[in-house]
Amino acid sequence: MYNVFNLKGEDVYIDLLTDSGTGAMSDVQWAGVMRGDEAYAGGRSYFKLLEAGKDIFGYEFIQPVHQGRAAEKVLFNLLVGPGKYAISNMFFDTTRAHVEIAGARAIDCVVKEALDPTLRVPFKGNMDVEKLEELIKEHGDKVGLVVMTITNNSAGGQPVSMQNMRDVSAICTKYGIPLCIDAARYAENAYFVKQREEEFKNSTIKDIIKEMFGYADMFTMSAKKDAIVNMGGLLGVKNDKELFQRVKANTISFEGFTTYGGLSGRDLESLALGLYEGLDEAYLQYRYGQMEYLASRLDDAGITYQAPVGGHGLFIDAKALLPHIPYYEFPAQALAIELYKEAGIRSCDIGSYMLGNDPDTGEQLKSEFEFTRLAIPRRVYTQAHFDVVAEALIAIKERADKIPGYRITWEPAILRHFQASLEPIVK
Repeated sequence: MYNVFNLKGEDVYIDLLTDSGTGAMSDVQWAGVMRGDEAYAGGRSYFKLLEAGKDIFGYEFIQPVHQGRAAEKVLFNLLVGPGKYAISNMFFDTTRAHVEIAGARAIDCVVKEALDPTLRVPFKGNMDVEKLEELIKEHGDKVGLVVMTITNNSAGGQPVSMQNMRDVSAICTKYGIPLCIDAARYAENAYFVKQREEEFKNSTIKDIIKEMFGYADMFTMSAKKDAIVNMGGLLGVKNDKELFQRVKANTISFEGFTTYGGLSGRDLESLALGLYEGLDEAYLQYRYGQMEYLASRLDDAGITYQAPVGGHGLFIDAKALLPHIPYYEFPAQALAIELYKEAGIRSCDIGSYMLGNDPDTGEQLKSEFEFTRLAIPRRVYTQAHFDVVAEALIAIKERADKIPGYRITWEPAILRHFQASLEPIVK
């Protein structure tokens, strides 16, 4: 069916499909698994997680859930609904889906610099602040939510600057619109801020995180990324007690009781530990060094990617590598298929195939990007693995003009790329 999500894990040599839940937990986290308190209500591990969340993010209210999209499901229907809009620097597919499931419509508002993969600027994940204010003026009180995705996954794992966060926060305050952080890769974003924003060169990662989150009203998080756990998520509300009471009611309906949120006690324990481990600057430096190494191999081979390299992976510009394949024949998916055929490497389309159809017209949407994402799991692969990836892409480049596009033979209504069936187009 030409859908990489249908591959068995045992049939994949290097799995770069996602960095979500695929990292290697530390010995300390595994020890925490053995110490986890499995109480249904009010377990010790739950309170340990609350303390960690409050300490790192500075929020009064922290709610565990089983993963990031669960946090979106719990929160978004309290803020947006039919006739409403949510605006983001860029929505990832599952986040966009939960806006649409709530009946609202999602609008992307990334800076124009992000649209040129060859342009090397430090914060390509930023919100276009002028466009944001124009959209708010256009839609008025129909804008129910603004979301800042850090790092900006769909734009190529690109970071958001502290100054941009301040500017967006000021606009949201001006118009009385709640600001939510999609915080899956909050620590990696803080590392970029420290490296690239002069004001923060001497700040700690933790201090950068606390300031950035201080500009928002709430956050949702897939903890399966920067907290380096195999399962878990968080939802934070800064100080709105009434909203948090409604969050807790939804959590009980969708996730289980509030003090476990769909997680076992051992998951809560390892998450509390992982939140701190993900802040380690030496670890973040090493992780980004892996991305830079693979990027340097691609630079030498003349293979275009979203540059500079992102925080959690490389996003290959499939449109540049396969210019003969139009967006409606899904070049990024075609490249993902070729990578598996070439070397058993599983990757993921971040392009028109993932973007899907217009929820109102049913017509195929054209993505701003046609990226094939190589998402790097944390603490898993070595330089030798990255050499295999580079050699596979070089081999594919040499026969790029022979690679076909694809058509969809079956698709579900929402989040189709997880399940759709495709076939190659023979011309």
